[in-house]
Amino acid sequence: MLKVAIAGAALTCLVAASAQAQSSWPNKPVKILVPTAAGGSADTTARMYAAHMSKVLGQQFYVENRGGAGNTLGIESVARSPADGYTLLLGAGTITINHLVYKKLPYDVMRDLTPVTQMTSVANVLVVHPAQPMKTLADYISAAKAKPGAINFASAGVGSNLHLAMELLKYRSGIEVTHVPYKGVGPALQDTLAGHVMSMVSNIASAKGHVDSGKLRALAVTSLKRAPALPDVPSMSEAGIKDYEVLNWFGLFAPAGTPKEIVDRLQSEAAVMYADPKTRDLLKGEGADPVASKPADFAVFVKSEIEKWNEVGKAANIQPTE
Repeated sequence: MLKVAIAGAALTCLVAASAQAQSSWPNKPVKILVPTAAGGSADTTARMYAAHMSKVLGQQFYVENRGGAGNTLGIESVARSPADGYTLLLGAGTITINHLVYKKLPYDVMRDLTPVTQMTSVANVLVVHPAQPMKTLADYISAAKAKPGAINFASAGVGSNLHLAMELLKYRSGIEVTHVPYKGVGPALQDTLAGHVMSMVSNIASAKGHVDSGKLRALAVTSLKRAPALPDVPSMSEAGIKDYEVLNWFGLFAPAGTPKEIVDRLQSEAAVMYADPKTRDLLKGEGADPVASKPADFAVFVKSEIEKWNEVGKAANIQPTE
């Protein structure tokens, strides 16, 4: 009985200590890992959030960039970190696509990570070189059906969000167009601007200036509704491809098992940050929409993205190669 009493007392102390640690979180610096190089949209989003959290909670939140292997190196490091709220991941939509590209991922998104909140979403836009005769999405689809494979499109690489956006269009519209993969958005966009490639799906932030100047023609955006950054361009759904949606998005994740109290606080502070009109205007100026979804809603969204891309990957016969 004495041993039982001692064990019970020890367990009570352990639970109390754990509860106290959670209630005092954070009591040391918190790392937000970005699995890409510094300077991109994910990095900017993470640093904005880190600055807000540092100010509000009085403890340092800092950003660490760890790129490589299609974001998988950074994602794995967070998935294997202690679930104590001191290591977080600012991930992109590629987290729901990488399993189509890499044969053996060292993590499972839904098993090893806790979705905290979707931070932002950014629509893409289908553009063509102005020398092309297609003025609308209907023109593009008609031309592709008239000569299967004759129209080509650039992408940021096999299995990238921009590649799969076109594969989804092919799948939903029944067209056949030829994929020309590049190593990144920049080279793909440059060759489209030069007319070496006929079309591509680009993120709006990269394409908007060229659309405004007439160097590219925008046919449709990939959000369900028109994008504020390109208000005169119809959505894919509006142009006839019902329920079509492909967004570049960023979201906050924590290691699986992170206490709910910490997860909820991380999400609620994202909502507070995005309630600031100046922050919202800054994001919208870059073509991004603030989200700050609840953890449960974000988990449903991530699962639905994985299922969507599994379907598209199967239809496109995308085979993991690395």
